[in-house]
Amino acid sequence: MTEEQPRRPAGTGAPRPGRTGDTGRPGRTSDTGRPGRAGEDGARSGDTTRSGRAREGATRSGDTPRSSRAGEGGGRSGDSARTARAGDGGSRSGDGARTATDGGTRPAGAGSSGDAAGQPAGVDLAGGLAALRGLLARPLASYYLLISSAGLLLLIGLTMVFSATSVRASAADGNAFAMVAKQALFALIGLGAFWACQRLPARTFRAVGLPTLGVAVLLLVVLDVLHLWDKLNGDGDAVLGPLEARLLWLYIGPIQVQPSELAKFGLVLWGADMIARKGAALGWWRELATPLFPVVGLLFLLVGYNDLGTMLCLLAVVVGLLWAAGIRKRVFGALSVLGLVGVGLLVAAASIGAGSGESDQKNYRLARLTMFFDPPPPDECGLTDCYQYLQARYAIDNGGWFGVGLGKSSLKWNWLPEAHNDFIFAILAEDLGVVGCAVVLSLFAVLAYTGLRIARRVADPFRRLAATAATAWLISQAVINIGGVVGLLPITGLPLPFISDGGSALVVTLAAIGMLASFARAEPDAARALHARPAPRWVRLLWAPLPPLPSARRRGKVAAPAPREPASGSGSGRRRESEAGPAGGRARRGRAGTASERRR
Repeated sequence: MTEEQPRRPAGTGAPRPGRTGDTGRPGRTSDTGRPGRAGEDGARSGDTTRSGRAREGATRSGDTPRSSRAGEGGGRSGDSARTARAGDGGSRSGDGARTATDGGTRPAGAGSSGDAAGQPAGVDLAGGLAALRGLLARPLASYYLLISSAGLLLLIGLTMVFSATSVRASAADGNAFAMVAKQALFALIGLGAFWACQRLPARTFRAVGLPTLGVAVLLLVVLDVLHLWDKLNGDGDAVLGPLEARLLWLYIGPIQVQPSELAKFGLVLWGADMIARKGAALGWWRELATPLFPVVGLLFLLVGYNDLGTMLCLLAVVVGLLWAAGIRKRVFGALSVLGLVGVGLLVAAASIGAGSGESDQKNYRLARLTMFFDPPPPDECGLTDCYQYLQARYAIDNGGWFGVGLGKSSLKWNWLPEAHNDFIFAILAEDLGVVGCAVVLSLFAVLAYTGLRIARRVADPFRRLAATAATAWLISQAVINIGGVVGLLPITGLPLPFISDGGSALVVTLAAIGMLASFARAEPDAARALHARPAPRWVRLLWAPLPPLPSARRRGKVAAPAPREPASGSGSGRRRESEAGPAGGRARRGRAGTASERRR
């Protein structure tokens, strides 16, 4: 470094020579005569200039440029250029252009063209992502995402039930709104279940888990016994007093219930409570196997005998519970082998009358698997096992990108079996096209993200396990149904949550959403936000009471060291036993306190 050049009096026209580097790069110019800074190997020239410091020979030129900082040879040119920092020689030119770091360009702002930034003018992707992150960071974001996604799916479901059943209902009793009115009634009952469940605390869900599962198992036993009684008698009438069994439904007088739907909710609550109580003891195989495996095995047998698809949903619930509990991978491997063996046995059981099969008829479950792995040509389907699959493909193809219009589906005119229930997604694809299917899939994706977000944010182990299991249940059922309709999975006869026609399934699904809403309000940040400005009393009475505040934690506080005992005759400087531990041992290192305390 050389000494700084003396200043030249103002008013001279000749530039003052400064320091030049190997490249001979000039310094900064200024018409106003204000001082600038120049670094190594830089000089300043122009009328009424003053010497300064420059950094590594950066240059600027223009009519009325203003001072800037440049690094490693980056330069700028243009009229009325403004200051920026440039690195590694990157520069931008143009009116009002700004330099970028590391030789690249930043997204164009005001006064810059969109082509230079690689994106259309006026589009700020970084700003949009920042706004989205800001919305998701709000305390009640999980609650509102859950309510909005589930509400939109319910609205779409009611619309599609009317579209798929209007022709059939009109032909049956002359009222096109007969079946959708029944579904709307179940939706109102489900909303009542949602309202009740979102008001319940976690301890209530833990208390009702075992009774709910017990009632479901009892109803399943009655259903299967009636079916076996019908098989033995051969009269085709599974009736015993006020009880009547029709495949998956049990009629208790005028009340129609589907026990397998109640079994899903019961397994979620009981399984989460049982695993949360065991805690770290789940590392032992014996603690994991009892009583979970015997109860799950009995439930799989009772449900899978009539409904293999629902048994797969129960399997997804168990997998979600064990995954949230942190079970080792080898346990998952062993359970996968046992699950495949169980599915194989249930498929073979259709040959002796399981489900809708007959002992002297073709195994329909095996036929579905064979048709999936080796589908026959379309001209050979006829009315055989691939007929429903083929008609669903026709409906999807007929819909195209934007559909034929809401309510204008032609396959619902008794061409597609179970168009209002198991294969309602095909009617949706025909009415609304690929765009409508994408909307439904996006809503299920939001629901899956929200359920896992709730499970990650809640502090209670039971809430975390139950939220994960309920999300696995709903999303796996949607994946199995949609995969069977479009041909990516074998057909299992499973309804689509929120969309398919069915009272028991809709009520239990909305009850599970209410449970998730209760957990979303119990997130630590959400609970603090709700208590910060509580709603009026009548709003809490109609909507939901305030959740409990999370337990306070000490942050940034370090416990004061214990005082030392005074020196005694047996030795000086001896620590107390509570601080140093037993005589001759190491001092205990507890893990109490927050992470910041432990790090300190």
